[in-house]
Amino acid sequence: MVRKKYIGWLLALLGLLALLVFAVLLALSTGELKLSLGDALQMVVFGGDESSMEYMLISQIRLPRIILGIAVGGALSLAGVILQGIYRNPLVEPFTLGISGGASLGVAATLVFGLHMSLGSFMLPVSGFAGAFLIIFLVYFISARKGNVNINNMLLTGVMVSFVASSAMMFLMAISSSENLHGMVFWIMGSLDEPDNLLIWLTFISSIVVLVVSYLFVQPLNALRLGEEKALHLGINTNVAVKILFVLASLLAGICVAVAGVIGFVGLIIPHLLRLFFGTDYRILLASSFLLGASFLVLSDVVARTIISPNELPIGVITGIIGGIVFIVLMSGQGRKS
Repeated sequence: MVRKKYIGWLLALLGLLALLVFAVLLALSTGELKLSLGDALQMVVFGGDESSMEYMLISQIRLPRIILGIAVGGALSLAGVILQGIYRNPLVEPFTLGISGGASLGVAATLVFGLHMSLGSFMLPVSGFAGAFLIIFLVYFISARKGNVNINNMLLTGVMVSFVASSAMMFLMAISSSENLHGMVFWIMGSLDEPDNLLIWLTFISSIVVLVVSYLFVQPLNALRLGEEKALHLGINTNVAVKILFVLASLLAGICVAVAGVIGFVGLIIPHLLRLFFGTDYRILLASSFLLGASFLVLSDVVARTIISPNELPIGVITGIIGGIVFIVLMSGQGRKS
């Protein structure tokens, strides 16, 4: 029986990997300038004429977007499933704790005070990550009491801090110029159009590292499903595990928001969907969430680039619409079953 379960998990992961490969191939060949799949693959694998428009399109635009989409989609889903495991609440996602609000506030402050003009465009992701990190620190510091972290207090604190950050963001938008306001609104809705390859690879490597490290905490995450007291009786140091997992998931989400903007629903809908198929065992949930989240965001980016071509929609619009519809359908289906 156990062997059959593991074989099922392996087949499921292979299926999700195949879906990701399909999404990558579709993203490479689809767009305002359509390319054959063979030509796109040849340019990626073997290179091409560096002066040709097709090669520049693949190497400098589509491939970096795909890598960033895999990194951000996988990372947000991974952060979502980890945070939902910590709080034992399927409605928690990375942005519930105010991470997106803090990053948005940091970027808005940079635009309003013109720091990106004097210090360079790299200040936008740096200030976004700094704002997210500040919110993470505040939530942790306010919730911690004598070295222990109260999960319920942390969740409530995150929600309240998120409201404060959002209100401050609205204030900065109200006093900013129309040019800065347009930049804020577009950044808030998310985009994978990041020109800095260093930031793209930093996000990608961070997502893979956190995925590997998270498997060191599979046993605590599975034990936390029973509650903190029962996990303690099983010999799990829940206080340390919760602290480490919270910091890892929050910083990972902060990096994603700083680089790609606010892309909602990925960290909420993907883990919830996979629980319906695989249950609540984190041995399969962590990897499957990463793969499905990566596929979902890459495919969403294809839709965002092509649905009103030659113009481009912010990817957060697509993920919000699709994620919201899927979530409503899932909830109504569960309601009918109950």
